[in-house]
Amino acid sequence: MRVKVDQTRTPIFTALKQYINNGVLPFHVPGHKQGRALAELKEYVGEKVLAMDLTCMPDLDNICNPRSVIREAEELAAAAYGADYAFFLVNGTTSGIQAMILALCKPGDEIIIPRNAHRSALGGLILSGARPVYIEPEINGDYGISMGVTPERVEWALKEHPNAKAVFIISPNYYGTVPPLVDIVKVAHRYDVPVVVDEAHGAHLKFHPALPMSSMEAGADLAAVSAHKLAGSLTQSSFLLARGHRIDPKHLKAVLNISQTTSPSYILLASLDVARKQMALHGRELLERTLKIAGWIRQELGRIEGLRVMGREVIGLPGCSDLDPTKITVNVQELGLSGYEMETLLRQEYGIQVELSDLYNVLLLISIGDDWEMAGRLVEAFRDIARRRSPKNVVRFCLPLPAIPRMLVSPREAFYSQTQSIELEYAEGEISAEAITAYPPGIPLICPGEIITREVIDYVNLLKKEHADLQGPEDPELKYIRVLKDTVSMVEREAVSRVGGLA
Repeated sequence: MRVKVDQTRTPIFTALKQYINNGVLPFHVPGHKQGRALAELKEYVGEKVLAMDLTCMPDLDNICNPRSVIREAEELAAAAYGADYAFFLVNGTTSGIQAMILALCKPGDEIIIPRNAHRSALGGLILSGARPVYIEPEINGDYGISMGVTPERVEWALKEHPNAKAVFIISPNYYGTVPPLVDIVKVAHRYDVPVVVDEAHGAHLKFHPALPMSSMEAGADLAAVSAHKLAGSLTQSSFLLARGHRIDPKHLKAVLNISQTTSPSYILLASLDVARKQMALHGRELLERTLKIAGWIRQELGRIEGLRVMGREVIGLPGCSDLDPTKITVNVQELGLSGYEMETLLRQEYGIQVELSDLYNVLLLISIGDDWEMAGRLVEAFRDIARRRSPKNVVRFCLPLPAIPRMLVSPREAFYSQTQSIELEYAEGEISAEAITAYPPGIPLICPGEIITREVIDYVNLLKKEHADLQGPEDPELKYIRVLKDTVSMVEREAVSRVGGLA
C-alpha cells in the first residue's frame, strides 16, 4: 500500500527560491556569479534565470548522494508515476537508457532489443559490452513506419537466448504506437527477465485514462522517461523510474553516478520538480484540453483531400495495442509531396515547424502547451497547401527489409577496433563499424559488428534512388562506409570458435 504524499510541494524549486531570496554572496561556481559576468545573456533571459544557475551545496543537496531536497523531489516523482524509485536526469533520456543497459549487462551478456532502438541504446551496448539479440518490429506498409515488437517475437528470443539479462522495449515509439507491453512484460517475467522501457515519448501517459498505459502501470521494471518532451520540463531533463525486486536501486544509482554529471543544472532540476507537481495535480485537466485540441486537428486534417491521418485503425495490428492520439502522423503522398517537402513548406511559408518528417509523412506533436489559436493556424496552413495542389493517385509500397546481417563482433569491439573507409559498393563481406538506418521505417540495415551483405548494399542503393533519408555513416552521401581493418582474422577466429563449439 502506497503512502499518500503531498504533491503540492516542490522541494528543489523552493530551496532555490530561498537561496536567492536570502541574498547569499556566492564565492562558488558557476563563475558567472548569478549573471554578474554574463550581462548580455542576463539582459535577454532575465536576472532570475541566471540566479537559479547554482551548484551543489548543503541546502541544495547533491545529485550524487541526495539526502534532502533532491531526494524529496525524486520520491514525489516516484509516487506520481507509480514507481518505487525515481532518479532525476539532466543528461537527457540518453543517459537513462544507457544506465538501464549498464545496470543489467556486463561485457558479453546478451540483451534482447528491438532493431529500431534509439541510437542511445547503441551507446549503451558499446559502454556495457553487451551483445544485442535483435528482434524486428512490425512494419506498417500504409505509412511506411515501424510499429512495436510482438510478445511472440520476445518469447522466441527468450527461448533461443535463455541467458539474456534483459528485454528492452520502446513504448510508445516516435509515432505514438504502443506495443502489447502488458503481454510482453508477462512473457519476460515468466523467464524472470526484467523489462526495461525507452519511454522517451510517454511522460504524460500516466495522467489521463484516455491515453495508453504507462510502462510502470504495465509492470515494467525500468523506464527512461523524457519529461521535457510531453510533461512540460525543460529540454534535457528526464526521469529514470524503477519498480519491483528485479532491479537493485543502489546499483542503478551507482551506475548513474558514473555516467551523469556531478554538476547538474539546477534550472533543469527545478523544471522537473515543477513539471511533476503540475502533472500530479492538474495533469488530467491539462491533458483533457490537449486531447480535445488533438482530436479536432485530427478531424479537420482528415477532411482535407490529399491527406491521410493515422488513427485508431492501426490498433490491433501486429505490434500495436494502442495509439497516443497526441501524436498525429499525416501522410502527404497524395498531394505529390514528400514529408520532407511538406516540412519545408510549413516552415518557410507559414512559420510552422513539425516534430519530424520522413519520405511519406509529417509528425505533429500536440502537448499541454498548445492552444486553439495554434491549432487553427496549423489546420489552415494544411488547407492552404492542399488547395494549391491536385490530388494524385499514389501506389503505396514499403520495400521489404533485408535480413538482419550476422553479427561477428559486439558493438563494443567494433567501436574500439581499427577501422578504414572503403566504397560501399565493394564492402560485401566486411564487418561494419557504422550503422546505416533508413527513414522510413527507421530501422538499421546494418549495425556495428555485423557483416555487410550484398543484399544490404543493393537495398541502400535502391533507397538512395528513392531519395530516402539514410543516417548513421560519416559519409553523408553514403558512397563510403567505415569497416574493421582486421576482418579476415576475425572471420577466421569466428570459424575456429564455431568448430570448437561443435567438437
